Amino acid sequence: MNISFENPEKVNGLLTITVEEADFKADAEKTLKEYRKKANYPGFRPGMVPMGLIKKQFGTQVKMEAVNKVVGEQMYKYIKDNEIQMLGEPMPSEKQVPVDIEKDAPYTFIFDIAVAPEFKIELNGKNKIDYYKIKADADLITKQLEMLQSRAGEYVKAEDFDAEQNDMLKGDLRELDAEGNTKEGGITVEAAVLMPQYIKVDEQKHLFDGAKLGDIITFNPRKAYPEGEAEISSLLKITREQAKELTADFSYQITEINRFKKADLNEDFYKKIFGEETDVTTEEQCRAKIAESLVPQLEVNSDFKFLEDVKKYTEEKVGELQFPEALLKRIMLANNKERGEEFVEKNFAASLEQLKWHLIKEQLVKAHDIKVDDNDVKAAAKEGARMQFAQYGMDNVPEEYVDRYVDEMLKKRENIDGFVDRAVDKKLVNALKASVKLNEKEITLDEFNKLMEEK
Repeated sequence: MNISFENPEKVNGLLTITVEEADFKADAEKTLKEYRKKANYPGFRPGMVPMGLIKKQFGTQVKMEAVNKVVGEQMYKYIKDNEIQMLGEPMPSEKQVPVDIEKDAPYTFIFDIAVAPEFKIELNGKNKIDYYKIKADADLITKQLEMLQSRAGEYVKAEDFDAEQNDMLKGDLRELDAEGNTKEGGITVEAAVLMPQYIKVDEQKHLFDGAKLGDIITFNPRKAYPEGEAEISSLLKITREQAKELTADFSYQITEINRFKKADLNEDFYKKIFGEETDVTTEEQCRAKIAESLVPQLEVNSDFKFLEDVKKYTEEKVGELQFPEALLKRIMLANNKERGEEFVEKNFAASLEQLKWHLIKEQLVKAHDIKVDDNDVKAAAKEGARMQFAQYGMDNVPEEYVDRYVDEMLKKRENIDGFVDRAVDKKLVNALKASVKLNEKEITLDEFNKLMEEK
């Protein structure tokens, strides 16, 4: 076997492989012998079929498979041994002459190889990069505390309706006839839940102003929700089709007024939020605990922005790179055949931008000797899971539950790749924070969010 590689244009490589008979013959013959053992021909006992018949039926197919196998193995070995930084996969070259596999070797195969552009990027103490340190200021702590109080709150009974406090009503609904009397055989709903503050039309909404427990309010669902078949059907327990035809007034007798009350700052609340074993007993301690819990969450945001700034900084430092664009478009099209050329043209620029950052990050990861193992991947998955739980107000999820949730996520291949990337990014950020000169800027979360919106 003879393999040669040329890339005078640096990024467009041409790899030529010439396969001799000796490179694949033994493998092909071994396969044919296996076929012979299993072959079932009329007039011949199993394993006694003449090899000539086997070759006649399977020879070309087996030969082709053996050649393709040896070409693939040796091509990737050559690329690895010669440290060719290949982008994507090898593509059959337009210079390829059709190979007649039925003729004797040698066979020549030519592949186009997309090669990564050569560049060098280093980051050290000479490089100054912004790092936005988000502070847990009094405003943020107050917002967080109020959110926790709301999550731990509950509905309490009230005597009069107050829309500003988002009161929720329960009552009995009865359809009325033209004279304003309860319609015989009409729609009746007991314990119907209603929040008048969400009624679309002010005239109907204000009918409930100053309402008290036991009051009977007459209103019209159709007028209250002019285009709201969904609201009407849900309130009256009827179909949307029925709701479309409904024009009648209804009486609503209030049987309950429920007012949401945020949890009080007391021992029960502190235990609910921080766990039964907490030593928090005062508002001051509670706020300090919240500030402490916010630090790792805010650091995740800071680190994300830092890596974005590293990306921008290094891309500018590296400058324009030459890519084998025509070949990369062919590769992209081969991977997206069903989407076609229009998809490739539309997304190619963004794909090149991603590729540039991928190559830069590869160098940074290698320079800082960053490696991740199963423990790192699991830790990244757990961090992601806890952040996900936190979004739903689940701050004290037991460790064993998180572990079970993570184990299920790690069973899916598509999830693993994402967690590997997250683990690498985390280690890379920590390494870069320790090696470059940080231009620290302390800002509030609101300021940080505005900064991210401006991107």
